[in-house]
Amino acid sequence: MKQRLTEESRTALIHYRLQRAKETLSEAEAMVEKGFYNAAVNRYYYACYYAVIALLLKIDITAQTHQGVKQMFALYYIRTGKIDNKYSQFYTQLFNDRISGDYDDFLLYDYDKLSQLRPEAEDFILTIEKELENIVES
Repeated sequence: MKQRLTEESRTALIHYRLQRAKETLSEAEAMVEKGFYNAAVNRYYYACYYAVIALLLKIDITAQTHQGVKQMFALYYIRTGKIDNKYSQFYTQLFNDRISGDYDDFLLYDYDKLSQLRPEAEDFILTIEKELENIVES
């Protein structure tokens, strides 16, 4: 049986996950600067993933897989209209890009692709942070 987190532990973990999201954005930038574009796509995905985990933790939801995280995000935030569907579409595309970049042969992302991903990933994480603030206020 899984033991539930105390409110204090959950809040600390939420803050940690948001911090990891921001650090991972910086890691992505370092990868871009060095020309490691596939690795940067991976880091952009994980930055957003950590933010979604923080958001789900706030409502005491955990998922065991990346697919489960995507499904819970859609169920509790997209379908309810709390977060715009464009963020679900972005997250799904980033998820698919990360898998392709990690596992597909002869797939190489380029600077143009990465220059599009950065502002979208930053906006995604900012939107998650705003939603976390709304949860705290309600």
